[in-house]
Amino acid sequence: MTKKINLFANLKSDFASGLVVFLVALPLCLGIAMASGAPLFSGIISGVIGGIVVGYLSQSHISVSGPAAGLTAIVLTAITDLGAFDVFLTAVFIAGLIQLVLGFIKAGTISNYFPTNVIEGMLAGIGIIIIMKQLPHAIGFDSDFEGDQSFIQSDGSNTFSSLFNVLNYVQLGSIIVSIISLSILIAWDKVSFLKKIKLIPGALVAVITGIILNEIFINSGSSLAIAKEHLVSLPVPTSIDEFKQIIVLPNFAGFLNPDVWVVGLTIAIVASIETLLCIEAADRMDVQKRYTNTNVELKAQGIGNIVSSLLGGLPMTSVVVRSSANNAAGAKSKMSAIIHGVLLLISVLTIPLLLNKIPLATLASVLLLVGYKLAKPATFVHFWHKGKYQFVPFIATLIAVVFTDLLKGVALGMIISVIFILKGNLKRAYIFRKEEYADGDVIHIDLAQEVSFLNKAAIKQTLNSIPGNSKVIIDAKDTIYIAHDILDLIHEFKTIRAKEEHIKVKLKGFKKEYQLENNEDNHVTIEHHYDALKREMVKKEVKRFDAIN
Repeated sequence: MTKKINLFANLKSDFASGLVVFLVALPLCLGIAMASGAPLFSGIISGVIGGIVVGYLSQSHISVSGPAAGLTAIVLTAITDLGAFDVFLTAVFIAGLIQLVLGFIKAGTISNYFPTNVIEGMLAGIGIIIIMKQLPHAIGFDSDFEGDQSFIQSDGSNTFSSLFNVLNYVQLGSIIVSIISLSILIAWDKVSFLKKIKLIPGALVAVITGIILNEIFINSGSSLAIAKEHLVSLPVPTSIDEFKQIIVLPNFAGFLNPDVWVVGLTIAIVASIETLLCIEAADRMDVQKRYTNTNVELKAQGIGNIVSSLLGGLPMTSVVVRSSANNAAGAKSKMSAIIHGVLLLISVLTIPLLLNKIPLATLASVLLLVGYKLAKPATFVHFWHKGKYQFVPFIATLIAVVFTDLLKGVALGMIISVIFILKGNLKRAYIFRKEEYADGDVIHIDLAQEVSFLNKAAIKQTLNSIPGNSKVIIDAKDTIYIAHDILDLIHEFKTIRAKEEHIKVKLKGFKKEYQLENNEDNHVTIEHHYDALKREMVKKEVKRFDAIN
């Protein structure tokens, strides 16, 4: 029976963290919608649904859902190919249905196979991306959309070239705001009496300070004033008709279009994988080490995407950046995600003009601190000390995430981890040793507890390298399981090659069902073993027949 959760048990800390996530999510929702070629409010709608609907249905205490940078290329291409945003919304609706099915067939369990070092490498990689992408915003260069995580950018430049290009666009007012904002955020984390003021998060104080500073610059006519293009840019409806146009309904005629189904399937697969990765990462970050039912999460994401499509919103996933900000702000339960969604909804409807005064430099400072916490040096040191089998997949995942994308980075880390597992498995399958005796070489091969088909190549190579006129002892006293491929290999070596090259083979410790020895060694050959089994079966049948008659 699932334990009932009191959403209001940690309202003080959850409200503060929800407020921080709201401040981070606002420009990200807008930036991702812009990059996707979709109406700007579609990103806000997705953020609201991701916060309120998915936040309520999910069992994750830390993760936050909303429009994801990893889907921007798919969404942009799909809207262009399908020809209309309302047709694209039908694809999002289909994606939600597919995710629901994935949840019911328990596809979420694949997340249990993501290695910890790969997940940590992914988080560190995203932390480095955040730092590199937010530095230009902190200095006043805002050519790239908020939330972009791609190394190669849409204008043909890359993350490194943008960092160098920043020097041509330095805005002193943005730098001042960034430095002051960072100072406030660090002080809120380090100074003891400020840490006790949990209801007022440092991010809110930094944002208010940034707004006040820029208003002072503007009113004094200073050259430090931060221009409009470097502030949050939320659309402000000026009439009821404009407000009504925000809600776009899906065109369900798209159900008859095979291309719509292809897009829906693509979104469902990519969004589900990114969600499972983020959930695994969120559970790793959770200081209380609570675990999320990933099958329930897929259902929640599916319902979220269905509702988002019906209201004109972008597809969503669980998102690492917002989840990391949520954790860093001290979230205790999923109430913080719900609060962030409610704040998004209320604020864009009531105070859009005030939100449009927030400098992007201030929000960049908030994200820079989040990025540092994800990629802090202690994480690198930790995996370095764990050895190459932990460090190499970690660092490979990190580098690939930075230079390609999240999914490719994780895929590379998984491949390297599997290779290391196979390599380790091959080494542990048996111990090969020689001992010198007066009557010649005695070669010992001690099999491990489990010898699978994966060990076939290594054992085959070892047996092939045994010289003629040798004595070989293959010891299976500690072995619980031997694959039939290996049994066949040993049997062929003993009955064919050993006889041809005068190699004396002795098998020790093989359990009855695995015995391969001949009668002269007080065991039976594999053929004799099978014959014995047949004879035993015949006897049983005869007895059964006699009993019937």
